[in-house]
Amino acid sequence: MSETSVPADPALTTAKPDGDEAQGPLDDPENPISQAIAEPAVEAPAPQPAAPVAKQGETWFETIKTIFYALLIALVIRTLFFQPFNIPSASMENTLLVGDYLFVEKFAYGYSRNSFPFRAWPVGDFLHGRLFESVPTRGDVVVFKMPNPNSSDYMQDFIKRVIGLPGDRIQMLNGQLYINDKPVPKVRVADYVGPDEYGVVRNVARYRETLPNGKSYYVLDLVPDSNEDNTQVFVVPPGHYFMMGDNRDNSNDSRMDVGYVPAEDLVGKAEFRFFSIDESAVWYEPWTWPGAIRFRRFFTSID
Repeated sequence: MSETSVPADPALTTAKPDGDEAQGPLDDPENPISQAIAEPAVEAPAPQPAAPVAKQGETWFETIKTIFYALLIALVIRTLFFQPFNIPSASMENTLLVGDYLFVEKFAYGYSRNSFPFRAWPVGDFLHGRLFESVPTRGDVVVFKMPNPNSSDYMQDFIKRVIGLPGDRIQMLNGQLYINDKPVPKVRVADYVGPDEYGVVRNVARYRETLPNGKSYYVLDLVPDSNEDNTQVFVVPPGHYFMMGDNRDNSNDSRMDVGYVPAEDLVGKAEFRFFSIDESAVWYEPWTWPGAIRFRRFFTSID
């Protein structure tokens, strides 16, 4: 039996007949296969080296370094420029309310060991006086360290108003403040309405007091003819200041345990409030926070 033969496809014939005139399909410039053979090969781009992969140890080191720098910057700002404080008591009502948060200017009166965290321990006991010292102005609201070593609040932060400068004679008579034997002008204004120490809302007599240098502010007289309304004459020693709270019947100040405040114990001047929240907020009940925020006190100066 003869084998089955398949005729060759003329298009795939590669043999050329004799003669220059004859051409095969692969010699045809219109043939795609011919074009592919004729075109020069395009070189592939050289492979690029892979980016180095950071080692896990290097990543942690960079993170720790960033945190360290951030803490260092915060410490420098807190120590030399501005330190945040919050108000825990009603001794400065109605100028400062419980729940006010404020910034204290650390460079206002220069620097002492009390300008530094932990009073510059362990070298703080060898540092005395103030560097770049400037004196407070009568009427400034100042943060200072409680100077009385017999007090349970010794070296705690207090905030009061500067009333007496070195050499001044200070006295309270029947609720009237005297500086150097002259009464400080005091004008009755609208009552202050707010909660007392027991949370009961009540009206409190309020006055506008004006110091000899023209500084004016409000004071409260919670209890008429209280013990704090009548005092001895206090003569302020050199290098010390006499401090009083604006809530005159609810303030532990230089009339009582605080005594005279040495210049070295000044921390800084209270400049402005940046946040305020009242006592209705409960820290573990977030839904109480929005209604407790006192937006009107945000970023307000302290008189």
